[in-house]
Amino acid sequence: MGSAARAEAVAPQGTGRPLRAWQQAALAEYEQRSPKDFLVTATPGAGKTTFALTLAARLLQRREVARVVVVCPTDHLRLQWADAADRMGIVLDPGLTNAVGPVRAGTQGYVTTYAQVAGKPMLHAARATTVKTLVVLDEVHHAGDGLSWGEAVEEAYGRAARRLCLTGTPFRTKADERIPFVRYEEDGFEADAGESGAGLVSRADYTYGYKEALADSVVRPVVFAAYTGTSRWRNSAGEVVAASLSEAGTRSVEMQAWRTALDPKGQWVPHVIAAMDDRITHLREEGGMPDAAGLILASDQDDARAYARIVRRVTGKAPEVILSDDPKASKKIERFATGSARIAVCVRMISEGVDVPRAAVLAWMTSYRTPLFFAQAVGRVVRARAAHESATVFLPAVRPLLSLAASMEEQRNHVLPPPKTVQGDELDLEPLPAEEREPVTAKHFEALEADARFAHVLHSGTAHTGSGGAVEPLAAEEEEFLGIPGLLTPEQTASLLARRDDELRLRIAQRAHAADDTGELPLVQDHPDEDDAGRSWRDAAELRREVNRLVARVAAKTSRPHGVVHTELRKAVPGPPSASASVDVLRARRERLRTML
Repeated sequence: MGSAARAEAVAPQGTGRPLRAWQQAALAEYEQRSPKDFLVTATPGAGKTTFALTLAARLLQRREVARVVVVCPTDHLRLQWADAADRMGIVLDPGLTNAVGPVRAGTQGYVTTYAQVAGKPMLHAARATTVKTLVVLDEVHHAGDGLSWGEAVEEAYGRAARRLCLTGTPFRTKADERIPFVRYEEDGFEADAGESGAGLVSRADYTYGYKEALADSVVRPVVFAAYTGTSRWRNSAGEVVAASLSEAGTRSVEMQAWRTALDPKGQWVPHVIAAMDDRITHLREEGGMPDAAGLILASDQDDARAYARIVRRVTGKAPEVILSDDPKASKKIERFATGSARIAVCVRMISEGVDVPRAAVLAWMTSYRTPLFFAQAVGRVVRARAAHESATVFLPAVRPLLSLAASMEEQRNHVLPPPKTVQGDELDLEPLPAEEREPVTAKHFEALEADARFAHVLHSGTAHTGSGGAVEPLAAEEEEFLGIPGLLTPEQTASLLARRDDELRLRIAQRAHAADDTGELPLVQDHPDEDDAGRSWRDAAELRREVNRLVARVAAKTSRPHGVVHTELRKAVPGPPSASASVDVLRARRERLRTML
């Protein structure tokens, strides 16, 4: 990265805080070059959204662009982007669908998803070229997923005036999955078995890694607490096999032991949930985080519900359950982020870009193990709010996860390896976590039982067990459970975790004996909708629903078709159809309909 003029450290409109140093430097680099394409790689939690919206506000103010389009992975992130833009004085519509042609009046753009762009790329191309447009491609690695998304993104935005690509989790993937609008260069590449020739590596225009963010206190330091245990299962031949998570030997045995440990019927899961709950309690009572919370990542909905029952049994409190196909998932995430609940059990929903700053503890109870998903998930608990905060990740002591944890501080670019000359197992190279390729049934595999034992703490890539007599006695004030970061050495931290492990085992046994674990749990009930007044795009969405309800009432009262009422309404209050109408037009139509009742 070349030298850049110093950017003015002005607080973005409505945020109340100045830009971080890296955001100023990245803006200076952009404004010095004023490029058509710009790629920013910044660690999760660093503030990519604020950077992008600050740049968008400047380009809009100088009239270098007249519209902003944000493309993100999920519907929930559409709402999050729109809220963030609203706080900075930019009105972005998160509800614009492919069924609506033009961008709605009264907005400066919209937020969409990669799936929507893939559905109608030419529609999005028309929206991005009608006026000069800045296209923000959030988590741009999704445009290299090997589906139709990459081609669609290129078709939709190939002629846009400006493109800003953002990612926090570049990752290694297949040789033919190049990400559009990203610059690649040949680089020294150590080929794996079955690969030949040179590979390509992405080159970001500005990079801000976890190590730099940690030094700037932008992110929290992470302690990885690994838990081992002995798993027993019955294989397809009917034989009972037992193996340790951390000493499983072959990859196949390791995967079966891992699978068994995650089974809700065993003891590994409740033991780790108890350890997680203990950590949350410490953060709330002694760690200066009275609202501290934890996230449990599950592989599927059945496991998530089972884990929720275990949370209720072990902790005495029901968690929030957030499932990917729940229409209320976004509201549940928002409620958990701003509420006081201790734990949320999630399937895929809290993995990428979702902002829950009070979440400081993560329990990895899923078989997903791609570098992309690991970085995204850990990124949910590293966003710093104060200098003393730290994050804790509880995970199975298996080689794939320990390897990812050890490389947390490494700089990662998007690597395109050379083509394989032989067919190999590419499971760990899949860009998105996928379900197991072969369904697990009792006929092929049956989990029997698993226990849990603290294994070690992973710190700066090194495992510390706290055993062997190398740990000096601790003073009374030092024996606070995982005290202020820096107070305890990694060896002392590991020793304390090991000591607490026996206490947890006894507590779980007592609670399991006393608990009545029958039937479904009464999980957290949904709250009524929050008051969203003042947010123009949410006002418009509610007004459209109200207009449609009033049209139905008028149609019923007058025995006329809905379409006839809509036509008469547009004549009385001229303007575009309700799907494209502004807030003022919708309000006028609402009042007109009320006079007809």
